[in-house]
Parts: sequence; C-alpha cells; structure tokens
Amino acid sequence: MRAKQADAFSYLYDNYSAAIYGAISRIINNEEVAQEVLQDAFMKFWDKIEQYDASKGRFFTWMVNISRNLSIDKLRSKEMKKVGKTDNIETYVTGIERSKLNHLNVDGIGLKETLTSLRDEEKFILEMVYFKGYTQSEISEEFDIPLGTVKTRLRMGLKNMRKVLQVE
Repeated sequence: MRAKQADAFSYLYDNYSAAIYGAISRIINNEEVAQEVLQDAFMKFWDKIEQYDASKGRFFTWMVNISRNLSIDKLRSKEMKKVGKTDNIETYVTGIERSKLNHLNVDGIGLKETLTSLRDEEKFILEMVYFKGYTQSEISEEFDIPLGTVKTRLRMGLKNMRKVLQVE
C-alpha cells in the first residue's frame, strides 16, 4: 500500500470491504449512502496510508476507525440533514416497515393513524419537527408562521396525541 501498488489496493478491497461495509452500515441505514462512504473510506486508506502507525494498533482497527469517522461525518453533513427534511410521513412509515431490523421500532407503531386524528395544522408541525428535523424557528421562518403559533400548535398536537394514545 505504501508503494501505491494497485495489486495491494485490490487485495485490501477484496479481503476487507465486506467487514468495513458492515461497520459503516451499522451507522448509516441508507444502502446507497453506505456504499458511497465505503468508497470514500478506501480512497482515504489509499491517500493516508503514510499516517498508519503499526505501533499504535492493527491496520484493520485503523481502517475501521477511519470508516466510522467518515460515517459519522456523513450523518452530520448538511446533505444528510436536507434529505431527512424532505422525507414525508409515508416515506418514514414505509421505511420502518421495510427495515431489516430484528427489533420493533415502537416509535413507528400506529403513528400514521394517530397523526390522522389531529388537526391538519398540528399534524403539519409535528411532521416537520419529528420527521423532518426542523426546529420551531425554522418552521416559523420557512412557512411564514408566527413562532408563538408554531409553539402552540406543537404543544396542542402533543397534548392531543397523548389523549389518543391514552398517555398521561
């Protein structure tokens, strides 16, 4: 790798890509984005091989740490935040249904039906805050709704959801 031989890169990819992809996909749930991060990780291994110090740890651990950091950076990126803000509730619920997770996501159970019992303006605010990641201020600015109104609708929507779900 340090000699920048293509055979070394091919060997590395063939033998470690599945394990590295596994580490990435535990952080990033989107397959396309995870594959993109995998490619970025291998490019970084190639470009930064001089920074690897065998006295500090195993080569595999070094690669996993780089992959993990790239995955976290990708999740925190503006690009990923924008993607989350453009998803609608149907996409979110469908994503839960198609999830490969072995455990039940309690947040998604019956949520679509529960939201339909709310007034449209309450439903809209809850979707923006909880599914698309908007702050109350962002909703106020982007949709030209007074901040106090946004706060009131959010509070009333949560209160009404508690009634529907019979939560005190």
